[in-house]
This record gives sequence, C-alpha cells and structure tokens, in this order.
Amino acid sequence: MANTGRTNNVQGTDHPPSARIPAIRHLHPPKIGDTAPVSVVVPCFRCAHTIAHAVASVAAQMLPPAEVLLVEDGSDDGTLEQLHRVAHAYPPGWVKVIAMPLNSGPSAARNRGWESASQPWIAFLDADDMWHPQKLKLQMEALAKDPQIALIAHDMNVQSRSAPAPALKTPLKVRVFPRHLMMLRSSFPTASIMLRRELPFRFDETRWRAEDFMLWAQILLSGYRCAKLNQVLASWHKPPFGAGGLSGDMAAMYEAAGSVRKALHEQGLLNGWQWRLGEAMSLIRYLRRRVITFKRRHQGLFLAGRNA
Repeated sequence: MANTGRTNNVQGTDHPPSARIPAIRHLHPPKIGDTAPVSVVVPCFRCAHTIAHAVASVAAQMLPPAEVLLVEDGSDDGTLEQLHRVAHAYPPGWVKVIAMPLNSGPSAARNRGWESASQPWIAFLDADDMWHPQKLKLQMEALAKDPQIALIAHDMNVQSRSAPAPALKTPLKVRVFPRHLMMLRSSFPTASIMLRRELPFRFDETRWRAEDFMLWAQILLSGYRCAKLNQVLASWHKPPFGAGGLSGDMAAMYEAAGSVRKALHEQGLLNGWQWRLGEAMSLIRYLRRRVITFKRRHQGLFLAGRNA
C-alpha cells in the first residue's frame, strides 16, 4: 500500500484567480443546513475546459455535498488558475483547491483529496464527467436503509453535456454484491462511487491504469459490504473505452487489469481458480471491446467518406 502520509496543501478561495482569467458569474450556492455528509474529490489534470461543468453538476444536486475538493495534479496549462476561478464562484470554503507540486497521476490526486476530506463519506468525480441531480440524494437514502454498506455505486451512460439528465427507473433497486470478483464484471465506474472515508485502503499510487478496479476489488474481497443502484446517475462525455485518455489504450488497460488480478492473488484475496477464471473473462471482454471499437471507427470513416 502506497504511503499517503504527505502534508496537506489546501488552498482556500481567499487566493484570487489570476488576473489573466476573466471573471465568471457567481452560481447558486448549495442549500445551507441541508447537505450530505460527503466530500467530493475531483482529480484535475489539464481540465480547464471541463471542470466548471463538473462542479456545476455537483452544485445542482438535490442534496448537495458538504464540500468539494479539486486536486490540481501538476498541470502546466493554466488549470490551477481555472480551479481558483471556479472555486471563487461558490460560497467561500465550499470548493477547496489542493495543489500538487508535480503531476503524480490520478491515484495520488484522489488519495490527496481523501486525506484532506472532512466528511465521513467520500464521492469521486472526474473533471470531464457530470452527475445526475439526484445522485447523492438517492445514494444517501440507500445508505440510510442499509447502514452496513461501505461502498455504493450506480450505472453511468455516455451522452453530450447538453443532453437532459437520464430518466430514473422504477422501481429503484439496491443490489448487494457477494464477496467474489466476478461480481465486478460490470464495472464500478469511478464517478459513481461513494465510500466510507475510514476504510483502510487507498488507491495504489504506482498504478496509472486500473487503479480504481484494484481498490474496489480490495474492498469487496476483504469482506466489506458493497452495493449498486440500478440507476444511471452520472455521465461520461466520451466512450469509456476506445477513446482518448488513459482508459483509451485498451491493450494497456487489459494488461493493467491482469496485473491487478495477479496482485490480488498474491495478497490472498483471489484463489487460483478465481484468478484463472478472471483472466478468461477479461480476455473475452477485451476482444469484445476491440470489435466494438473497430466498428465505431469503420462507421466513422464510412460517414466521413460519404460526406467528403
């Protein structure tokens, strides 16, 4: 487990944004006295063009969180100034900016926010994703009904930022996962996760891929109660695989997931047959994604040829 005992470097909104960044209008504040006991952790690397949308989706929650922690991960493109600009648009102290001196990857950034969190629950959001307005409300209601839950997730979709929030399903159901890795075959998207701050785990800072899969698996396989809502309560704005970013390199992601399963086996959390079965299922999913991505690209080239 990576050592996360670093000194906090929390910078409040009393640090004005750069004069080179134009002012933005002040946004509606969260309801005072009617907040969820949640710290939202958002790792930010070169996210100047998307972070305002992400934070706006947090502020739009029917049950807003107590705080939002924007962890700037050593960007070199003006992201830090933009984070201060966004923080300045909300009530003082609600959005906090944490500056990392060097780019250290999403695991280190999320751990840094986790360390700095003041609330008993941690929720994760990536800087280019957005939440459904009822996300935190529905998750907190599920936790109130089942206080033994240590981690709760939900589904995500892919849509444009301008599209309306996905419709909720009826009835709402909460699925509790048994203690084996195959139940993670339908992934727990990072932007869907809310977990207890006190859990004795952290993201592995040596990993830049599949670090989220590693953490969720450690929690589940160690016997903690994990659950998932049958609702789409967050959205990606690009396909979760076969696109840009770290997750876009499918071959590397496949290898990273295999490395995670090997590590879980070495930690005694997966026995031999579970390890081998996981490898087989992962290969099937990888080949399926390659086919889907090939079809996407072929269709895009075909449409481009027709429009030329």
